[in-house]
Amino acid sequence: MKKNINWNNLLRKEKQKNYFIKLINKINNDIISGKIIYPKKQNIFYAFKVTNFENLKVVILGQDPYHEKNQANGLAFSVMPNIKIPASLNNIYKALKFDIPSFKIPKHGYLLNWAKQGVMLLNTILTVEKGLANSHNNIGWEKFTNNVINIINNNFRNIVFLLWGENAKKKIKFINNKKHYILTTSHPSPFSAHKGFLNCKHFSKTNKYLIYHNYNPINWNLNFT
Repeated sequence: MKKNINWNNLLRKEKQKNYFIKLINKINNDIISGKIIYPKKQNIFYAFKVTNFENLKVVILGQDPYHEKNQANGLAFSVMPNIKIPASLNNIYKALKFDIPSFKIPKHGYLLNWAKQGVMLLNTILTVEKGLANSHNNIGWEKFTNNVINIINNNFRNIVFLLWGENAKKKIKFINNKKHYILTTSHPSPFSAHKGFLNCKHFSKTNKYLIYHNYNPINWNLNFT
């Protein structure tokens, strides 16, 4: 299914590239100038710390982090357990309930249990300025996440890529659809969830594909985290 990948080494090499140095310098300068950037610096790469890459099965790709206070935690669409569930995540839960009737809508929005099962929750852009959605578009994150998708595409097989929204769909050119399974739909935000996301059935389709390839399906329930 995969080769052994040392993400720490790969990230270390990526962080030495000129585009990445410029990107981090821009974020640091923004913080110094008084701008509030989400998520907190120590959580920007949280998805790389907690995803079970030994058993990677699914990549859920969104747009950029939540831009309101205390929401973004470094996992796409996730918030910490004590934070009110954002509208986009509420729509994800609605889509899950529509798709899998046995799914129990949790009272929290912490998606760590998915990451532990091998679901990478990745945004195409990893930081955002407070109150300004998509404010870190075109500062270098797209190149970074292009490279991440390339690495996964080249080193794994039978990964399910769930591309939600226009920014995520741009990554399709980096994915070999003969090696992997690609599903696309609108973003789960209130502005676009009705354009296909709510009845996309991506969750059951993911599990059918995984079972077909002799992998354990994802337990989408979160009440036991």
